Amino acid sequence: MKILAVSDIELGYIYNLQIAQRFRDVDFIVGCGDLPYYYLEFMVSMLDKPLYYVRGNHSSQVESTTGGERLSPWGAVNLHRKMIRTEDGLLLAGIEGCNRYNKGDHQYTQHEMWNMVLEMVPALLYNRIRYGRFLDIFVTHAPPWRVHDMDDVPHHGIKAFRWLIKVFKPRYHLHGHIHVYHNNAVTQSQVDQTCVINCYGYREINAEFAHAKAGQPEKNQSFI
Repeated sequence: MKILAVSDIELGYIYNLQIAQRFRDVDFIVGCGDLPYYYLEFMVSMLDKPLYYVRGNHSSQVESTTGGERLSPWGAVNLHRKMIRTEDGLLLAGIEGCNRYNKGDHQYTQHEMWNMVLEMVPALLYNRIRYGRFLDIFVTHAPPWRVHDMDDVPHHGIKAFRWLIKVFKPRYHLHGHIHVYHNNAVTQSQVDQTCVINCYGYREINAEFAHAKAGQPEKNQSFI
């Protein structure tokens, strides 16, 4: 199974008519935040694949288009505070935003992040009972605490995310927010059983899920 994950910066390599040829074997797309609606919609329309996303701290809640104001990208599923099962049988969940550093949108204190993660626990336990595992892919904008994060407050990792991946062991944790300026920057780390990937720009992820299979998705669960 191949995943195209994108975050933080628009790339001509992606926003290009040749995207359908370059990424024709992608199974689905993941957006890890700070990307405009038209960019996400372009990928959906050109690849004709599902797209799941969370918002970043620089994401607009409302975007104006020729068709008027819109609150979300067409054809995409917002994962924030939701647990879903895809048509391939994968279990996905997400949380938007980053560590609070001013009064901007999509920013949360560490305490607020803890509350959102703890609200996920019943759904995670249900997954374990029903499907034999808690979670396959955890999608966030911010990184987990002390994994790919930085020392300045806006780019602190989230402590609750680190706890979630240690306790519930998703196969992947995909995040953005941490810009990559050097080739030697660490963008992929193994934390216990979870592969944590910084998806700044874009990443193609070849993932194997033995339990993934085609089938009808179940109704999305919200843990608000």
